[in-house]
Amino acid sequence: MSETGSPGGGTSEPTGYERARQALEEARAAARAAGKSVGQGRSSPAARSRRTAGRRRTWSGSGPDARDPQPLGRLAGHIAKERGWQPHIGQGTLFGMWDQIVGVDIAAHAQPTALSDNVLHIQAESTAWATQLRYMQGTILAKIAGAVGDGMVTTLRITGPKAPSWRKGPRHISGRGPRDTYG
Repeated sequence: MSETGSPGGGTSEPTGYERARQALEEARAAARAAGKSVGQGRSSPAARSRRTAGRRRTWSGSGPDARDPQPLGRLAGHIAKERGWQPHIGQGTLFGMWDQIVGVDIAAHAQPTALSDNVLHIQAESTAWATQLRYMQGTILAKIAGAVGDGMVTTLRITGPKAPSWRKGPRHISGRGPRDTYG
């Protein structure tokens, strides 16, 4: 047999296994020459204690852990925050859950109409309810901040019911209009 292991005495090309083995031996020799430990990937107890000397070992225990499965709502909130969807989701939550946020009594008499530039426009069913809601503005803002986050709504613009308009069409002449003909 020849040195490559082939019968017949001729030298042939080394196989893939033999090449890999030779490369591994060369790498081990280079590591030994550099003063590094050479092994099967397991380090000695002394080397392990040097690596973990500054860290305290913690156990998972019965409490919540980062490795635990996370609730879907928390994951969806994290994704929304990363992608910049949070303002739109907050606005949808505010309009969709209005009666749970402010309470059934207020929701029965006032509805949000628009949210722009952190100003929430609310239309009350009567001028008396609009006045009452203006007095409760701080409480309503606190409830909204608790539900959709701080800074989403900073100001409330509360209006009463819309009065009928006598103005018809695109052109209008200034003055009292049809009211001056009554009497």
